Amino acid sequence: MLDLWYWPSIPGRGEFVRLALEAAEVPYRDRARDEGVEALVADMKPRHGIKPFAPPYITCEVEGREVTIAQVGHILTWLADAHGFGASDLPKDLELIMLQLTVSDVVAEVHAVHHPVGVSAYYEDQKDAALVAAKHFREERIPKFLGYFEDALSAIDGPFVLGAKWSHVDTSLFQLVEGLRFMFPKRMAAVEADFPKLIACHDAVAALPGIKAYRASDRCIPFNQDGIFRHYPELDAA
Repeated sequence: MLDLWYWPSIPGRGEFVRLALEAAEVPYRDRARDEGVEALVADMKPRHGIKPFAPPYITCEVEGREVTIAQVGHILTWLADAHGFGASDLPKDLELIMLQLTVSDVVAEVHAVHHPVGVSAYYEDQKDAALVAAKHFREERIPKFLGYFEDALSAIDGPFVLGAKWSHVDTSLFQLVEGLRFMFPKRMAAVEADFPKLIACHDAVAALPGIKAYRASDRCIPFNQDGIFRHYPELDAA
């Protein structure tokens, strides 16, 4: 059985892994959701040597041995190969990895918007810097990143990066759009029309049976003010 370990009270980076698993209808145990944050802490504490720096990580069996895989892009690349939602073509899979790692870049910048000074300091203690960071991110980085993914989706006909077949990049782009809509509703409403292929990809992912079932369940946690995508009205503008 595949185990996913991530903080139980936020979507966060773990949601990028969950969405791919749910879309592919791969059975897994969401261990900290089932057993509490104490179980996650207890699982991480005794690990030593080469170990996850932070959640999310998965544990699974590979060639008869239990292995631990961390980092969203790394997890999704392995899952795609193991469960058939990659390209099954090395040059195309390398392109998918490139796109997936770029999603991780966006997510890191998103977090830096509301924590531009330090991750251990409260938002209220770095609010002035966050106002500056948010303006730059809204005006320059959102169109730059979304335009990049729009171009990628223009390379082949179909709603997904691979055309008619969805991949882990598509489920991650879905979550990216959802997160940005939550964080910057005014800005996203103003610019979404510029990225029709990206929005079409988002909508196609939303229509996948596994995604529809997951989002309708109580296992799908809404965005909140403790996660990566946070809505502070003062940081949003069209």
